Amino acid sequence: MSAVLQDNKPGQPGRDQAARLAKYAARKRLNGIALTLSLLAMAFGVFWLIWILWETVRLGVGGLSLALFTESTPPPNDEVGGLANAIFGSAMMVSLATLVGTPIGILAGVYLAEYKTRGWLTNVTRFVNDILLSAPSIVIGLFVYTMVVAQFKSFSGWAGVVGLALIVIPVVIRTTENMLQLVPASLREAAYALGTPKWKVIMMVTLRAARAGVITGILLAVARIAGETAPLLFTALSNQFWNADMAKPMASLPVTIFKFAMSPYQNWQELAWAGVFLITVAVLGLNILARFLTRQK
Repeated sequence: MSAVLQDNKPGQPGRDQAARLAKYAARKRLNGIALTLSLLAMAFGVFWLIWILWETVRLGVGGLSLALFTESTPPPNDEVGGLANAIFGSAMMVSLATLVGTPIGILAGVYLAEYKTRGWLTNVTRFVNDILLSAPSIVIGLFVYTMVVAQFKSFSGWAGVVGLALIVIPVVIRTTENMLQLVPASLREAAYALGTPKWKVIMMVTLRAARAGVITGILLAVARIAGETAPLLFTALSNQFWNADMAKPMASLPVTIFKFAMSPYQNWQELAWAGVFLITVAVLGLNILARFLTRQK
């Protein structure tokens, strides 16, 4: 009895308190180790990111000029030339792919989130969408090559649009569904209580409430397809000259960068780095805009 009183007398921690302090110290050490490893992993990733951005800026800014945006791709060892045809081709195919893929993605996302949240068709749609999200872009390019290019026996800008649209659709579906599911059910119930039909509730209430998130998903999809090379190699191929006919092979910035960067010619390599800088700035701008819209919402 005296021993127990001696252990718990004022001024000295008891056995339970000592055990709690020991566990707290162990958790604190473990937390410090985990935090240190996390910071090291973050520093490792940021180091390579900064290095890539630095090299892109250092080698790409030097190739910027007015001719870059006004002249077509030059022949080897030619002192003049630019990327106008490649920039135009990329802008055309990315824009059309977005116009094709966005409505399909939004409608499918609305169906999954508002009309049929459960069921075999919903489960199959989500499963296929997950596969498309994780599928390598070269697989999509080969699929479009088999279904479009081989059937029509010609590379074309339209085939490139189809390949890029297949990349846009799953991103927009997933983003639209997730954003609509975040809208509080009380907003829908209030609209239904006023006698509003379902289609109008979706158009005027839920989609408006999730507008920033849906737009963010579209911007992220555009940022993804802006730098895709593999699907365009098997669909639109490339074109050394200016071409506005979507039924013919069309130049694109990623494919031109790939071709010029692999060449031994100095002028082509400089144009390739300039193209890398343009794509990096465009993708970075789209991601910043998407973050800004999300933060505002």
